Amino acid sequence: MHGFGGMGFGMAWGWIIGLVGIGVVIWLAIRTTYQGRNQDNSGNRSAMDILRERYARGEIEREEYEEKKRELS
Repeated sequence: MHGFGGMGFGMAWGWIIGLVGIGVVIWLAIRTTYQGRNQDNSGNRSAMDILRERYARGEIEREEYEEKKRELS
């Protein structure tokens, strides 16, 4: 016999699966909330703010940044 009448290891898997399921639900809730906030703020940013962010992330080179900065000014 195994300590709990043969159900010890099986019950552990039930707890693990339950905790993983709860974690996934919490992760989805946080992700959905964060995406909603991010989309709401995108309308409040200026073109210059977006340009600066793209340059900071390395999406555009310095020459392109300077050219577009002149165009926006």
